[in-house]
Amino acid sequence: MKTEKIKTDVLIIGGGTAGCYAALTLAEQTEEIHVLICEKANIKRSGCLAAGVNALNAYITKSHVPQDYADYALKDADGIAREDLLVTMSERLNAVTAKLENLGFVILKDENGNYVSRGWRNLKINGENIKPILADAVSALSNTTILNRVNIIDFAVQDNHIIGAYGIGIENDTFYVIEANAVIIATGGAAGSYKPNNPGFSRHKMWYPPFNTGAGYAMGIRAGAEMTTFEMRFIALRCKDTISPTGTLAQGVGAKQINSFGEVYEQKYGLTTSERVYGTVNENLEGRGPCYLRTEGITPEQDESLKKAYLNMSPSQTLKWLESGKNPSEQNVEIEGTEPYIIGGHTASGYWIDTHRATTIQGLFAAGDVAGGCPQKYVTGALAEGEIAAESAGKFIQNHASEPIPTEEIASHQKEVLKFLTQKAGQFTTEQLEEAMQTIMDSYAGGIKTNYRFNSKQLAIADAKIQQLMQLSDTLHADDFQELMYIYELRERLTVCRSVIAHLNARHETRWHSFAENLDYPEKDDINWKKYVNSRLENGEIKIILRDVIYGGAPYEHHN
Repeated sequence: MKTEKIKTDVLIIGGGTAGCYAALTLAEQTEEIHVLICEKANIKRSGCLAAGVNALNAYITKSHVPQDYADYALKDADGIAREDLLVTMSERLNAVTAKLENLGFVILKDENGNYVSRGWRNLKINGENIKPILADAVSALSNTTILNRVNIIDFAVQDNHIIGAYGIGIENDTFYVIEANAVIIATGGAAGSYKPNNPGFSRHKMWYPPFNTGAGYAMGIRAGAEMTTFEMRFIALRCKDTISPTGTLAQGVGAKQINSFGEVYEQKYGLTTSERVYGTVNENLEGRGPCYLRTEGITPEQDESLKKAYLNMSPSQTLKWLESGKNPSEQNVEIEGTEPYIIGGHTASGYWIDTHRATTIQGLFAAGDVAGGCPQKYVTGALAEGEIAAESAGKFIQNHASEPIPTEEIASHQKEVLKFLTQKAGQFTTEQLEEAMQTIMDSYAGGIKTNYRFNSKQLAIADAKIQQLMQLSDTLHADDFQELMYIYELRERLTVCRSVIAHLNARHETRWHSFAENLDYPEKDDINWKKYVNSRLENGEIKIILRDVIYGGAPYEHHN
């Protein structure tokens, strides 16, 4: 194993949407700042936009203002979200969209040259090449170095001040020691913690990228960062089998949710994201399933529009229509909920940050799905947070120089890596432990098997079993650096699982049906639990911290 030491001004961990835009923003400030991006895949096709997207779901259309978007997201989260973060994000949505277009990205326009909207906060796009456009722009920057196929495995933190990170080169068998004046974490959320809809060979056919393992969350948790709202899991309502998005059907052709009797049930339960899932689960439980999005009777033009739209982001759904020999207008689309994900782009799970996107670890900034408190950010919100985090990091390094990473800390991390590469293989493989983790979370922590429901006794069992798996993960062996990455991905997921369990157990109410369906506390309780449920790892135990909800746009900075 080779060891390589690198120094940089700003380290960006994760070359997805937010990470790429952060690098572009830093280059705009000054070319004197050296930026290093570490991406475990390749920035050309990594992150949530790898396969493309067919809409920009966060945009302020005519006759609306940023506060309207913040109000919408607050309502969808039933008031448990950071209004200050939502507003500071929403204020930038249109500007980052314009910048994206200037990079060469095509946004659909009408005959008058205006953007074609899909509802009051969405724009239609043909987004198959959105990530390559971002990647090409970053690759052209003179002040930015990109390390593809380098997996960051841990932060280097001294006295609650981040001074760098450690990584492994998956294809060059290299251990990286990176010293940085500031770090932007942009690794995305966590998939694969729960048993998916399609287990076994097809387990990676899921809604969220299967390669997003919660690495950024896990590194922050271990370093003692304050985290927030992990109990607000995200469960996507998706087309059955293909796990393709349903929003294109609901917004694009006005498809309503119906049960097997043809009854529209969505108004009965509510129209928030979690209520749409809950209604579908409940209709099935009460014997009125299966459930569908009603597309029968749409026009031939809408048929073609849907097939093209899904080719841009989820080709399997278009292929399913073609294989069946029936267009959407001839058959309703069956729907189901996915397994739960932990993701700060749709819900509010992630780092507890201030309006500058600074975490509680000095010098560490968070953007995109890994940043908490600001749900419904989607693509343009991730761009906006990447911009804010980059501006903040650029200011931070003007007055803060990096410290050398202590030799003993480097040696400790090298020893751990070598242990996995050299020790004799234990009784279990990484894949077996991953499947065990998913079974535990599915059965005891509110997965598909239990219709997303749980109680405190089940959560206690889940926590004990996850801790056992964490101990067993110490015995794993890797034949090469690719397998070594799999071990670290498993350990990241296990770390996130423990935090999710602790947060689910701490919220003694059911505010978001399905997302956090607590059978011990089935009713919403505003008086006692209108709080942010936060946590911090202290001496190996997860300490729950309850913080007051602040409305009216007042900033909730760390000094509060």
